[in-house]
Amino acid sequence: MKQQIQLSDHFSYGRLIRFTLPSIGMMIFTSIYGVVDGFFVSNFAGKTPFAAVNLIMPFLMIMATVGFMFGTGGSAIIAKTLGEGDKEKANNHFSLFVYTSVILGMILATLGFIFIRPIAALLGAEGQLLEDSVLYARVILTALPFNILQYLFMSFVVTAEKPQLGFWTTVCAGVTNMVLDAVLVIILPQEYKLAGAAAATASSQTVAGLIPLVYFARKNSSLLRLGKARFDGRALLKACINGSSEFMSNVAMSLVGMLYNIQLMKYAGENGVAAYGVMMYVSLVFSGTFIGYSVGTAPIFGYHDGAKNYSELKNLLKKSIIMITVFGVAMVAFGELLATPLAKIFVSYDAKLMNLTVSGFRIYVFSFLFMGYAIFSSGFFTALNDGVTSAVISFFRTLVFQIAAVMLLPLVWGIDGVWISIVVAEIMAVVFSVMFMIIRRKKYHY
Repeated sequence: MKQQIQLSDHFSYGRLIRFTLPSIGMMIFTSIYGVVDGFFVSNFAGKTPFAAVNLIMPFLMIMATVGFMFGTGGSAIIAKTLGEGDKEKANNHFSLFVYTSVILGMILATLGFIFIRPIAALLGAEGQLLEDSVLYARVILTALPFNILQYLFMSFVVTAEKPQLGFWTTVCAGVTNMVLDAVLVIILPQEYKLAGAAAATASSQTVAGLIPLVYFARKNSSLLRLGKARFDGRALLKACINGSSEFMSNVAMSLVGMLYNIQLMKYAGENGVAAYGVMMYVSLVFSGTFIGYSVGTAPIFGYHDGAKNYSELKNLLKKSIIMITVFGVAMVAFGELLATPLAKIFVSYDAKLMNLTVSGFRIYVFSFLFMGYAIFSSGFFTALNDGVTSAVISFFRTLVFQIAAVMLLPLVWGIDGVWISIVVAEIMAVVFSVMFMIIRRKKYHY
């Protein structure tokens, strides 16, 4: 039996891959069961319900992003505290972040349920598209507190040196979603298929949030345990600042997703929104590799920063950049090869939509060559408790560059300009990230 890898270890390529693989698998599997969800809605519920899911999903993601914020931001604080040798304080912070996230989840779910109809209308939904969007969102919102916990624990299980727990929790949630999708979407009458898909997703989110909650609430073999929490406003504020980049990144991506949908409705109508939805499902699988790697390495960086082990920081950074480069090249190759087969899975029933999806994806796939560097850079600075630098990188990558590109490039290239804009924005984000990595080099000794 292999010895458990600890945050304090020296990391070779093999050890780094073994430690981060569960987090990468966790993010990829989360994305895959989202893809399966889209497959069932598109092929069995129809094009309008599929467009409705893609139209309202960015808003739902914004609501769940609180979990990312406290997960990544809080994980950085906990990892550094563990590196400093204060386990009791680390556990107090851990419990505080979990309880705060649950309370915020209940509040946001209530507000979302009340205001979802005007929000969907604001996004351009009307008629049946509006009704489908409201129905889907309200079912999903019932599980929002658990969805927030799901994203929260994605980071905390790694900090607790239990990345495998995160992976197997995601597998359980994914199987729940896929099985219920197959049962509810296929068997239910047409008018209930979309609600069935939403119920399947909500059930999987509940499973994903509940399993680690129960694990950490009981006596366990990890570094962390859920218990009584002393209120610490400074720690909460620090977690929010640290995690502001991840919060901003996910909110910005969702806002930009809404903007893309508005532009696509303008240039290609409902087909454009559906095609973009297919690309987003597939993109989540590819980008999940980068996000998973960033989540998996963040506690290691945080621990060695707290322990002032700067030689290991340099070692980790060098190896990470090389691995991200390899990931990016492989993804572009796979994306080009699989463009047509992937499109067929979702929209083979509509030849025009199929052609639009394939041509768009062949352009979009080049963004994977550059995407990983900015995602990693942002996560790297979060891990070092430099939330401001991380937030600036995320702000420009996910909001400024994306909005500028998607507003300007379609004026020149039409619908192709929408797909090209994603690639251009990622290239600009790489340049921006490299600049900050150079500027901050002396401060963090890497």
